[in-house]
Amino acid sequence: MSRGLQNEENASGRCLGFCIVGNIHTLKSEYCDAETKLILERMILLSKVLNAFLDENLQALRDQGLYNEIDAVEGANGPVIQVRGQQLINLSSNNYLGLATNEQLKQIAKEATEKYGVGAGAVRTINGTLDLHVKLEEKLAEFKGTEAAISYQSGFNCNMAAISAVMDKNDAILSDQLNHASIIDGCRLSRAKIIAYNHSDMEDLRAKAKEATESGLYNKVMVITDGVFSMDGDIAKLPEIVEIAKEFDLITYVDDAHGSGVTGKGKGTVKHFGLEKEIDFQIGTLSKAIGVVGGYVAGKKNLIDWLKVRSRPFLFSTALPPGDVAAITAAVQMLIDSTELHDKLWENGDYLKAGLAKLGFNIGESETPITPCIIGDEKLTQAFSRRLFEEGVYAKSIVFPTVPKGTGRVRNMPTAAHTKEMLDDALAIYEKVGRELGVIQ
Repeated sequence: MSRGLQNEENASGRCLGFCIVGNIHTLKSEYCDAETKLILERMILLSKVLNAFLDENLQALRDQGLYNEIDAVEGANGPVIQVRGQQLINLSSNNYLGLATNEQLKQIAKEATEKYGVGAGAVRTINGTLDLHVKLEEKLAEFKGTEAAISYQSGFNCNMAAISAVMDKNDAILSDQLNHASIIDGCRLSRAKIIAYNHSDMEDLRAKAKEATESGLYNKVMVITDGVFSMDGDIAKLPEIVEIAKEFDLITYVDDAHGSGVTGKGKGTVKHFGLEKEIDFQIGTLSKAIGVVGGYVAGKKNLIDWLKVRSRPFLFSTALPPGDVAAITAAVQMLIDSTELHDKLWENGDYLKAGLAKLGFNIGESETPITPCIIGDEKLTQAFSRRLFEEGVYAKSIVFPTVPKGTGRVRNMPTAAHTKEMLDDALAIYEKVGRELGVIQ
């Protein structure tokens, strides 16, 4: 039995008709002429090629221990979560300050939704800009210490939007080797020459900046770095980067997705070093420490004006929903008004980090609450994460391509919402599983 007949008009007006039987497309001669049958046969062939590609490569990922199973969280993403009916201490969330479940923000989101509706209704340049969006961007500029700011639908979108709006095929970008995937994709989209420099290696950056600027090949040269590197927890050497940028007249671009709310008393890595007037682009996310969704670019007014007319995600995507915008604005105000959540985050981060190091885990060189337990082998890393789950800790394995091969790890992220009791329970489970699998002695 066929599941059903599907008909659609092709470009010349003829009807394409075919039945789907299982995974096989069966041509219906009463609907199809010879040319149409040929088109459909090619579609079937392409489908077989795609399936072969997917099956082969998915199996290869599984064999190498690189396939990531995605779990569904059954409820709110707080310090304790439920997955497959099991209560787990959550050390995998980027909800750094616990704001994703904050009761005040939930109420503010509800009230804004009642007033404005569930969606903005259009892209920003038509009639999707609500007064809420304007207030949010004013608040973000205040928060980051800049003249202006612009909001986007995600942090990933920010990098796709901002880099390609300013850089092109006649330019060059100096990019830290460990920059986030969204930075890499944003650089590729711009078509600029991408020149990677060794991670946080200022001698290498200076040499490549000198070579690029003195070559005469490029109209503009930009240096891009994460503020905080999310897999290792180390902080970019922004003072040295700014010094090199001044020497060679580089555009400076800092993606502070994991720094905003975490460093600089909550105001980010640029603020941490007192460089608000020295960085051209400050990028941030609204889905991590802020706890909602979206991203932003902060900088001089002329930069933001340019992005409003030339950044494609802003021009061609519907604006952030009003409930989210209201909650974000309130969350940012909370970080402006108080460092209480920031201080609690660091207290918990220092506590967990000290406990894991005392047990003998390799926690790398993190300078922030982000605390990796570096295992190395990908299969062992995934086995370690599975055993943690079975014992009551949710800490996902991070393997290639997120990190280089041979550096598999479990990334731990304590939040301001964790209690000491939760962290003590997690440390006891880490010790049990670590000894069981030979990760620690």
